[in-house]
Amino acid sequence: MGPVLYSFRRCPYAMRARLALAAAGQAVELREVALKAKPPELLEASAKGTVPVLVQADGAVLEESLEIMRSALEQADPLGWLQAERADTAALIAQNDGPFKRHLDRFKYPDRYGEVHPMEHRAAALVILREWEQRLAVGGWLLGAQATLADWALLPFVRQFRLADPDGFAAEPGLEGLKDWLARFERSELLARVMDSPWAERRCWRSPRWLYHLALAADWQQARQLGEYRISTRGQSLEQVGFIHASYAHQLEGTHQRFYADVSDLRLLVIDPTRLAAHGIAVRPEAAPGSGELFPHLYGPLPLDAVCLVERYTR
Repeated sequence: MGPVLYSFRRCPYAMRARLALAAAGQAVELREVALKAKPPELLEASAKGTVPVLVQADGAVLEESLEIMRSALEQADPLGWLQAERADTAALIAQNDGPFKRHLDRFKYPDRYGEVHPMEHRAAALVILREWEQRLAVGGWLLGAQATLADWALLPFVRQFRLADPDGFAAEPGLEGLKDWLARFERSELLARVMDSPWAERRCWRSPRWLYHLALAADWQQARQLGEYRISTRGQSLEQVGFIHASYAHQLEGTHQRFYADVSDLRLLVIDPTRLAAHGIAVRPEAAPGSGELFPHLYGPLPLDAVCLVERYTR
């Protein structure tokens, strides 16, 4: 198996890792994850469960975005990001990953941090951005006339700051060089490559260790009101069939085509078998009539807390 990257599309740490991998021309299997439903394979590779995580072909695990960037660029650096580094690269990245990220989070997500004043954190972040503005005035990049690792490591975070208040950012005076620097990044072919296909795949990677059930939106809404899900398959209840039909990841497309191809508003229930076991719900692989293919059947109502993720079904 080749290298595997666990990522989350909008995470700036994951984004800068993807940028370096793309710049180095390193192919990886992308596994987009939902941070509220981390697949067991990710947690086995990295107990901290944050992204990005790169599992290399030899099994070695890189758990930090900068570690992934440097590893990729040390193999191939056609754009010269490492060649143009200077001694203050580390200090710039530390300033970004430390105080700037702290202020960014409290400006963008104030509800997560209790008693905070988001505009105070915005103002503190702007102080740092004005320092970077002075650097950019020298040669158009943070460390001179050529883009380096520092630029590409910081740009995803500055982009996130802009997106938190686009109008306010556009109106902020005295940041003309930084706005141009960011605009060049946002227009870049490299950013497009890591945000478009296949990186643009918005559905989460489907772990083969989880179980999956396709549900009509109305049936799932009713289950949320009742406190458990009791539909076996389309148009049939648990009481009528005796079990709830489910699928393994590789069976989902076939199940959709056979039973739900005409349904536009369909939900995918991602089920954790360990949570089913905790509730005493038996799961038995049993042969489908006619084909003999084994499908997982749930012998009991599906507890809502065994559903670790619900998303609109996309092929």
